[in-house]
Formats: sequence, C-alpha cells, structure tokens
Amino acid sequence: MMEFVHKSVLLNECIENLNINPEGIYVDGTLGGAGHSSQIAARLTTGRLIGVDRDQVALSAAGERLRAFEDRVTLVHSNFQEIATILQNLGIPQVDGILLDLGVSSPQLDDGSRGFSYMADAPLDMRMDRSGGLTAYDVVNGWSREELRRILYDYGEERYAPQIASAIERKRGTKPIETTLELVDIIRSAMPPHALREKQHPAKRSFQAIRIAVNDELAAVEKVMKDAVPCLAPGGRLCVITFHSLEDRIVKSAMQAAAKGCICPPEFPVCVCGNKPKVRIISRKPITSTEAELDDNPRARSAKLRVCEKL
Repeated sequence: MMEFVHKSVLLNECIENLNINPEGIYVDGTLGGAGHSSQIAARLTTGRLIGVDRDQVALSAAGERLRAFEDRVTLVHSNFQEIATILQNLGIPQVDGILLDLGVSSPQLDDGSRGFSYMADAPLDMRMDRSGGLTAYDVVNGWSREELRRILYDYGEERYAPQIASAIERKRGTKPIETTLELVDIIRSAMPPHALREKQHPAKRSFQAIRIAVNDELAAVEKVMKDAVPCLAPGGRLCVITFHSLEDRIVKSAMQAAAKGCICPPEFPVCVCGNKPKVRIISRKPITSTEAELDDNPRARSAKLRVCEKL
C-alpha cells in the first residue's frame, strides 16, 4: 500500500475563512490526508474536530497524522453527504464550521491499483469506498450506450461522447473491458487525430465522468449542500472547494438560494413564502489559488473555494 500523502489545496485560505474558535466544533467532511484537518486541530484547545472520509485507506492514514491531536479528534468512516446523521449519532446539535474539499485525493489518483488513473494499468474500479458498491467495470460493461453517452457528455463535458460510447459498446460485445488501459485504447480509437494531439490526455474527461458516476458524486454534493447549513450554529461557516464546473454550479446555486431566502415568483409584489435568508455569502467570487501554490501544486489550478456564514 502506498503512503497516503496529499497536498492540501487552498490550505491557508480555508483556515482563514473557517474563522476557527479554539473552543468550537468543526467537521472536515473530506478528510483525505488530513492536511486541512491537522491545521484545524492544531488551533483547537477544548474544541473538537470530526473527520469524515469514505475511503478507509485515507481514514487510517489521517488517524496516524492526527495522533498528536487524538484528544480532540473523532474519525468517522462515512460519506460526507450523511453529515446530518453523523452529527446526530454523535449527539452534536450544531457545529461552528464545515469544510468540504470535493477533489479526488492525489494518492487515489496516483495509486494505479485504484483504477482512477488513465496512466497506469489496473482493474476498472474507481470506488472511493472499496467496501462495496458500483465499480467502473459495472458502468463500462453494464450501462447502455445511451447512458454512457449521457454521463460522458454531462459529467465529463466530452464532445466525442457519442463516438466513445459506441466504441465501448462494440468492444464489450466481443469481450468485457477489464482494465484502465484497455478503456484508454478504446477512447483513443473513437477520437479524431486532431483531438489526440491536444495538450490534455484524451481519456481525462471520460475517466472523470465515469468516476463521478461510480461514486454518485453530484448527488452527494446536492444532498450535503441541503443538509450542511442547518447543521451550523449561528456564525458558523461552510467552506467548499470544487474542481469542476458541475460541482461549482451546485455549490454556488445552493449558497445563493440560502442567502436569498424568499422563493416567491419575481412578479409577486410582496413576499408570501415567509422564507428568510439563512446565510450570508462571504466570497462573492470564488477564491482561487495563488501563483505560488500553482507552481508548487499544478493540480490546484481548477480549484474554487466558496464560503458562506450562518445567520
């Protein structure tokens, strides 16, 4: 098993915007390598940190990294979308801050055996939680051509989605597609020569799309954005890092809706719904990485941090 080391994106910006109270309770819903969490825990005195991850490998590694703070840290093996249930089970009515980093951890990408990478040969897996559930093999070999086309286009914004879905259907008709590099070859074969000469790897968008489908990532983001604000105490902050436009759109829309309150149609002269604003948005525009961070960690280039505060 490779060592789980991950460079935390927008680390300083997250810590600053969480506005940490040493006696407060905080949730890191995407614990990963505990880069963010170790900085949160270091700032607590009588406070408490709840670290959540669906990847048992990450959870175990984070436990080692956070050993110095074990008196103030509770680790939970779960999906961040279950935040309300997690806190209820712990007997915690409200927290002072929630951090969500929606990117895939570098060790997950770099560990070829996990099946996330289009650069290493491995069984088609891509599960963040390997204790069960749908795999990339199931999606590639079992989903209809039309459903494959849909996810490649919607989740990967892949303009050659119809051709790639058709190529997958043809190939699996002769034998199952079992490995990542088999899938990469099929994707390449479906794309025109000029597309193969682009700077971005030809399989990047398709692998992203399949990973999102396997882990049901967008549904998880929608659910956590609905449930997170009620879990915050007044003055508590929600910090969310996204890495692609689909996630960012969900986060931005949810924060704007919570800040607006009223859901009456625009033509109504007065509000009749009675919904009040629940948050104020701290970052009108998303916070992005500095040039210094990008030089150190190019994977941070697409990261966007959005922050809101419970009223």
